[in-house]
Amino acid sequence: MSFYWVKTNAIIRKLFSNYIWLLPNNEKKIYLTFDDGPIPEVTEWVLAELKKNNAKASFFCIGKNIEANPDIFKKIINDGHSIGNHTYNHLNGWKTSTENYLADIEKCENTIIKSACDFKRSTPQLFRPPYGKIKTGQTKRIKSLGYKIIMWDVLSGDFDQKIAKEKCLDNLIQNIEPGSIIVFHDSVKASKNLKYALPKVLDYLNNNNFSYARITAESFTNSKL
Repeated sequence: MSFYWVKTNAIIRKLFSNYIWLLPNNEKKIYLTFDDGPIPEVTEWVLAELKKNNAKASFFCIGKNIEANPDIFKKIINDGHSIGNHTYNHLNGWKTSTENYLADIEKCENTIIKSACDFKRSTPQLFRPPYGKIKTGQTKRIKSLGYKIIMWDVLSGDFDQKIAKEKCLDNLIQNIEPGSIIVFHDSVKASKNLKYALPKVLDYLNNNNFSYARITAESFTNSKL
């Protein structure tokens, strides 16, 4: 049986307050995020769905996937979405030395810059640890480099092949609130649940007067945090 928190509770957010879990606001803004791309078909499908709904999002990209699919990566940027670093090799921080982890993040960052020469990186830069697993020492080093570490308020569970697609959708609709940072995965593994849940949650958000925002430097200055 898989176990993870669908909704990150206030105690976790307080204990790990050096991470960004949500971005409270009075405008019903929510923050869609997508991890693990870019990959053919799935990322392209996500971009098409977002465009249909005039929705902006933030993509936490794996460096080796950027390198393999530079045209899709450029399309993410050209469509107006923001970019975050998700390591080059999708490393588990708990199982990786700090030096190797930092080197992998740097390799991903260099790939981002190389793959989109005209792309201006935001300040602060965005980082999300794969699996949400990161050591305290890694956190300190990453933040010292100018990154904001972005976690999440609502985890869709689209990656979990043991749950029904309807449950994935329910995870979202029952837990979204203004300021929620919502995690999807533009990966083959998640695609079945993703392709069911994303269009329906976009409909739900539209019908309930939520608005979409990218995570950028302005997100932190405008938030009620």
